[in-house]
Amino acid sequence: MPVDAHDRYEGALSLLSRPDGLIGRLVPGEPGFQARIAEALADAEKRLQSCAAGAPDPRIAEVTGHLVAAGGKRLRPLLVLLGAEFGEPWRDGVAQAAVVAELVHLASLHHDDVMDGADTRHGVPSVHARWGERVAVLGGDWLLARAAQLAAVLGAEAVRLNAHTAGRLVAGQLRELAGPAPGEDPVAHYFQVAAGKTAALLAMSLGIGAFQAGAPAPYAEALTEYGEQLGIAFQMADDLLDLNAPAEITGKEQGKDLLAGVPSLPVLLAGAGEDDGDRELRALIEAGPAAGPAGHRRALELFGRSPATARARALMHERLELARTALGVLPDLPARRALGELCDVVALRSQGLSG
Repeated sequence: MPVDAHDRYEGALSLLSRPDGLIGRLVPGEPGFQARIAEALADAEKRLQSCAAGAPDPRIAEVTGHLVAAGGKRLRPLLVLLGAEFGEPWRDGVAQAAVVAELVHLASLHHDDVMDGADTRHGVPSVHARWGERVAVLGGDWLLARAAQLAAVLGAEAVRLNAHTAGRLVAGQLRELAGPAPGEDPVAHYFQVAAGKTAALLAMSLGIGAFQAGAPAPYAEALTEYGEQLGIAFQMADDLLDLNAPAEITGKEQGKDLLAGVPSLPVLLAGAGEDDGDRELRALIEAGPAAGPAGHRRALELFGRSPATARARALMHERLELARTALGVLPDLPARRALGELCDVVALRSQGLSG
């Protein structure tokens, strides 16, 4: 990999391995387990870098390797490895399954940034900002195709999971773009979108990891359900983060999604509520950018004490409890404890206290 990409990766791996990093946060007091997961992540990362560099044309490799080199938390590969812990994690195919999950995720980022008009991703210019929308879409398509090729080597179940997840991602994006159908509950529509755009890939990551490691079917089913609930809670945490956390924590303007008119869960709940205290807030939401900077600041202030925000947070915690409940059938391994801790990380994320 290029030297600068290698340095960024080594720095990210070091952060993950430190007690205050993600692995250390999830499994404190388990140094052997931490070391094993960190080593497995390093193997998956090298495979991912090699895959991105192995495009048939150096120009394609530059585009498809752009976000790979930018780094990220590598949450999906981590979930693959944690799912594999409930079987035989040393089996051939587990590391490759982690690469499949991350390739699908990266492809979705290509497409999401085009849809959202995002200029940056992971602290670097987005692919569409650097090369244009058509190149970004085609680069994402190439990553999806490469993920399908790798899944085919892993076997029929990996192919099924990959195809099913890709379909859910696209359906979630289409639902978001189309908006609720006439007469459809906007909140129910929101959860459908979140399930497709966010939860599907987390569920697939855990499921494919468990399958490739030969974990018992009840374990794989429990892990998939956990991923589904965690993914929806993750999206809800992002919604709350946009309203709660200042720019110095998130790296983006507080309330940026609100200003852009994104129908986040707190916004939808405020719009549907009948509380008189939210009357001014609903008027500011409907005004959108026309409310001006002062109106935007006022809306953020009102969201800070709105019943809609409190309700959204309560619904997020309900999903996290469902995720924890799904772990009940799993044996008491460090990986199970790590997945339980991940629920706490998501809850803290919603407050801007964890990334």
